[in-house]
Amino acid sequence: MLWIAGAGGVGREALDTALAAGVPVAGFLDDRAVGLTVRGLPVLAPAELPPGSPYLIGIADPAVRERLAALLDGRGGRPATLVHPRALIAPETELGPGCLVMGGAYVSSSVRLGAHSQVHYNATVGHDTVLGDRVTVYPGGNVSGSVLLEDDTTVGSNAVVLQGRKIGRGAFVGAAAVVTRDVPAGTTVIGSPARPLVRDA
Repeated sequence: MLWIAGAGGVGREALDTALAAGVPVAGFLDDRAVGLTVRGLPVLAPAELPPGSPYLIGIADPAVRERLAALLDGRGGRPATLVHPRALIAPETELGPGCLVMGGAYVSSSVRLGAHSQVHYNATVGHDTVLGDRVTVYPGGNVSGSVLLEDDTTVGSNAVVLQGRKIGRGAFVGAAAVVTRDVPAGTTVIGSPARPLVRDA
């Protein structure tokens, strides 16, 4: 039975996806909620994952996903991929281990999703696009064709990444931003057209 790491919002949405897909879930793994019951399921510490069990990380933060994946793999866990039955996955598309694709998502043809990546509900990913490891496309995000989203990048809700752009490792595209040019690694961009966020000193 599947264990979901994270009992917060994304974790519960992962449970919704599992229920819709007919995948039985044993419980949640979450240090902050150990001993509680969430949606009728027990919560254990991640270090208590039964060896050999399948798991899925239902947490949006890429850095936390990376840390938890290392911990759970070290426990002998097996990353499982979960796709909602109302998501569409086109031919010649590859989903890496631990991916989560929610209801209403559309992933086009010849796309590659890296390990532990997430495509949230009503988001779209265009043809020939490559998502690195731990990439997140939030609800309503629209990633056009032939885009490269490097490891640990996030595309915010209702943001648009235009054809052929490259989003560097760890970059964050803010909600409703429109990316018309490449985004350097570690940069947060906002607005239309998207520009780097300037923080007050």
